[in-house]
Amino acid sequence: MIRPSLSFLVFFLAPLFAADGFKATPDHSPQPGVPTGRLVQMPAWENSKIFPNTTRDWWVYVPAGYKPDGTAALMVFQDGRGCHSPTGNWRVPIVFENLIARGEMPVTVAVMINPGNDPKRPANPAKKAGTATSNRGLEYDSLGDRYVRLLLEEILPEVEKQFPVSKDPAMRAISGSSSGGIAAFTAAWERPDQFGKVHSTVGSFVNLRGGDAYPALVRKTERKPIRVYLEDVSGDLDNNYGNWPIANKQMHAALRYMGYDVHFEYAEGYSHGSVHGGSVFPDALRWLWRNETPKPTIGSKGDLGGDMTLHRLLIEGEGWTPIVENIGFADALTTDEAGNFYFCDMRGAAPGIYRLGLDGTKTKLSDEIVSGLKFGPDGRFYACQGAKKRVIAIHPATGAVEVIATDVQPNDLVVTTTGHLYFTHTAKKEIGHVALATKTLRAAAGGIANPNGITLSPDQGALAVSEHRGGAVWTFRINADGSLDAGAPTMAMRRPIDPKGEFKSQQPPPYLAAANGDGMATDEQGRYYVTTALGIQIFDPTGRLCGVIAKAARDRGEVSCVLSGPGRAYLYVGAGTTIYRRKVQATGVAGGSPR
Repeated sequence: MIRPSLSFLVFFLAPLFAADGFKATPDHSPQPGVPTGRLVQMPAWENSKIFPNTTRDWWVYVPAGYKPDGTAALMVFQDGRGCHSPTGNWRVPIVFENLIARGEMPVTVAVMINPGNDPKRPANPAKKAGTATSNRGLEYDSLGDRYVRLLLEEILPEVEKQFPVSKDPAMRAISGSSSGGIAAFTAAWERPDQFGKVHSTVGSFVNLRGGDAYPALVRKTERKPIRVYLEDVSGDLDNNYGNWPIANKQMHAALRYMGYDVHFEYAEGYSHGSVHGGSVFPDALRWLWRNETPKPTIGSKGDLGGDMTLHRLLIEGEGWTPIVENIGFADALTTDEAGNFYFCDMRGAAPGIYRLGLDGTKTKLSDEIVSGLKFGPDGRFYACQGAKKRVIAIHPATGAVEVIATDVQPNDLVVTTTGHLYFTHTAKKEIGHVALATKTLRAAAGGIANPNGITLSPDQGALAVSEHRGGAVWTFRINADGSLDAGAPTMAMRRPIDPKGEFKSQQPPPYLAAANGDGMATDEQGRYYVTTALGIQIFDPTGRLCGVIAKAARDRGEVSCVLSGPGRAYLYVGAGTTIYRRKVQATGVAGGSPR
C-alpha cells in the first residue's frame, strides 16, 4: 500500500480547505464615499409576556439615508450578536450601506435580536461556566406563531417608537441561519401580512421540533405571498435529527412546486455554519430586494392523473373578493341550480334570508333567522332555527313557514331528493333525521365530537359531517330508508398548533384537539369543502386532503361555504360581517333546488 507523505496531503488538501473558507467581497468592506449609519444597542429585553423569565440582547442598525416617515424597509435578523460585527461573516451594517448606496436595496432598518436566556435556570454543564440557559431551540425550532408574536407584539413596537418603518409586507424581510433560518420562515409563514421576504441559510428544516413537516405543509397549502431565499451546502449536518442538505432541497422543491418566488443557493463542500452563507450574503440581498415580480411557475408535471391538488382547483390570479359587506353576521350560505346565491344575515339591522342574483341584485326573502339553509325537492327552503328549537320549511316566493320538527337545536342541514332531511344536533353530538313524508324524527348517528357542518356526496349516496371540537370529518352511507351506517372518521382535518403547548425535542408540534370544523359544501367532482380555524380544507372523494385555502380575512372566523354564482363556479365563504367569493375550477352541487 502506497502512503502519501504529509507534504503531499497538505499540498493537495490546502486548496480544498481554502475553497471552503469565507470569501469576502468588496460589499463586505467599507467603501470610499459610502455614508455610514449607526448601530444602536437597545436595553436588554426582560419583560416578555410571550417568553416569560427570559432576557435577550438586541441591536438596531439605522442607515444613513433613513427618514422617520414610515417609508423605510425593515429586516429582522435572528442570532443578532453575530450579525453586526465588522469582521464577522455577515457584516450586516457594512453590506447594507454598500447596497443601499448603489440602489440595490431600499433604505432598510435592521433589527438584530438574540434568542432569550433564562438567568434563573441552571447553566448547561457542557457550556462555558456561568452561561445562562438559552431559549434558542424552543423559540426558533418550534412551529406556530409564538416567536413571530414576540417580534410583532413586543420588539417591533419598541423599535417604531424611535424608528418608524414601512407596514408593507413587501418592504419587510426576516433572516436567520440554522435554527434561526427555520424561525425566519415560520415567522413569514404564520404572518405573511407582516413579512414578505425570507432569508434562510443552512436552515434547520429537520426534526428538531417538528420542522421536517414543512415540505408537506407547503405542498398542501395555498401559496402565500412571500419570497424565499434558501442557502445550504453539501457538507451540512447529517445526524439523528435529519439531513440538512436533503431537508433544504425538499423545501426548495416544495416551494417551487407551489409556484413560490424562491431561490436556492447550493454549494459543494463547507460545513454547518455561516461561511458560505455569509460569502453570498450581498447577492442574497440583491435577489430578495429586486424589483422583479416573476410570473409563478407551477411544478405539477409529476402529478398523477387522479390527484386533486390545489393546482386543479385554484386559478392563478383569482383571490378573495368581498361580495356582500356591512352585514351583521353571515351564515347559512346556499345556492340554486342557476347559481343564485342565498345567505342569512343573522345579526344585522334587517336580519333575514337574502338572495343575491346573478345580476348582483340583492333581495330579502324572509325575516326568519336561520343557521342552516338548503333547498328541498319541493323547491322550498329547509332551515335550522336553534334559538326556536325547530326545523322549518320556507316558501321562497311567499315566505310561508311550515314547522318540520320541534324540540331540537339544529345547527346545519341537508335534504336529499328522496325526501330525507339530516341535521347536526351539535349539543347532543348527534345527527338527526327527519323523513319529510311523515315528519318522523329520530337520531340517525351519534358519538361525533360536536357535529357542525354537513353535506352530501354528489350522488347523495353518502353524508359527510364535520367535527367542531374534534379533528375529523365523518362519512356515512345513506340507505334507501334514510338510515345511516358505515360511519367512520374518514377525513383528518389539519388542526392549529397549540401556542401554549409543549414543543418537545424530535416530536411533532403540539396541536389543538379541535380543528373547528364548521360549514361544508360539495362540488360535482366529488370534493368536500369544510371551513376550519386554518381556512377552507378540501378533501378528495377518498378522504385525502387536497389542500388548505387561505382564510378570506385572517382575523375573522369562517362559518359557512358554498359553490354558487355563474356556473356555480365561485366559492363563497361567510366571514362575520362580510361574504367573500373567488372563482375556482369546480362546479358546485345544488341538490334539489329549482332552476
